[in-house]
Parts: sequence; C-alpha cells; structure tokens
Amino acid sequence: MPGPAPAPTAVTPSAPVAVVGPQFCVPYVVPLTVTKKSLSLTDGDFTVTDANDAVVLKVKGTIFSIRHRRVLLDAAGQPILSMHEKVLSMHHRWEVFRGDSSNPRDLLFSVKKSSMIQLMKTEMDIFLAGNTAEQVCDFRIKGSYFDRSSVFYLGDSNTMIAQMSRKYTAASVVLGKDIFGITVFPQVDYVFVAALVVILDDVHRDKSD
Repeated sequence: MPGPAPAPTAVTPSAPVAVVGPQFCVPYVVPLTVTKKSLSLTDGDFTVTDANDAVVLKVKGTIFSIRHRRVLLDAAGQPILSMHEKVLSMHHRWEVFRGDSSNPRDLLFSVKKSSMIQLMKTEMDIFLAGNTAEQVCDFRIKGSYFDRSSVFYLGDSNTMIAQMSRKYTAASVVLGKDIFGITVFPQVDYVFVAALVVILDDVHRDKSD
C-alpha cells in the first residue's frame, strides 16, 4: 500500500472515485513513479513504485500483433487490468477490462482521443462501461505532448483527480528511460490513474513515430 505524502493545493472530488475498486482509494495523496523499461522485447513493460521506492504495480505488454495489449499486475504478479487497443480506431481507442479478460461483460472503461488531430496537445476522454451513449465523458485528460505533462479531471469539469509530469534523472538521461511522476489526489483510484498513464505513453509514442 502506498504511503501518504503532503497534499498539493487543488480541488479534489468530494466522494471517492473508485473505478477499478474501492480498495485502491485512500484518504491521502498517493505519489507514484512510473518507469518504462528502455530495453524490453515487448516495448510495453513498466514498473510503478510508491514514495518509498516499493513496487506497487507492474505492466507487461506486447506490440508484436495487430493491436497493442498490456496487462497491469499487482506487486505479486496477479493481473488487475487488461488493456486492449482497438484495431483501426480513428480516435486511438483503448478498452480496459477487469483481470486478464477481454470479455465485454468485464469491461471497466474505455479511453479515446477527444479529437482526431492533436499536434502539440494531448486530450483524452474516458467513458465508464455503463456510459454507452458516450455523450458526456466521465473523466478527461488534458496535457502537453512535448512536456509529457497531463492533468486528469473528473468528467468535463475543472475538478482535478491527478497530475502527471516527466521526471528527469540520471537514469532517464543516460539510459534513455521514460520516468513519470504521478500525484493521485485523496480518495481517487490510483490503479485507474496508473492505467491511464500507460495508455498515454502509447499515444505519445505514436506521435513520435
């Protein structure tokens, strides 16, 4: 379980935001570090650590297929989420399922670009599985592609639930690793936020390509 950290000044949700599960919502700020392995045969491996550098989550993935697929695991290696990119999706859509599933009944949420053309910015809309009409998003991400910085919002509002920014360390510069710092606000599902950061990395990589 990640340890507490001083809370940043921001508007936070008045009720718990539990997407993956209420056990991942805690009453304090959760600082996480996401490190992408630079030497990986799959190009989809990440490690998520807490403020004490303890491994909280892992991500295994593959790009040797028509569509990308990544599985988010807990520290013991048990699958929590399975992330699948939809084939030939114009809005770069991902679907996220509970466990190691791809069954529609296990769908938790989906993520897609807010608009097809995005050059210097990144905006993503997130829809919960029950929001089949998708007329209004349940969450939104806004950020800068070049800075790799993003803010996560509750619905189409100004209520922030998390922030992400690129971290520059000796390892990131010398070894070419991508390292991101995440601040997850109190009572917000930190596994949900970590999954969104992994999907954002894929979007950024496609822009670089």
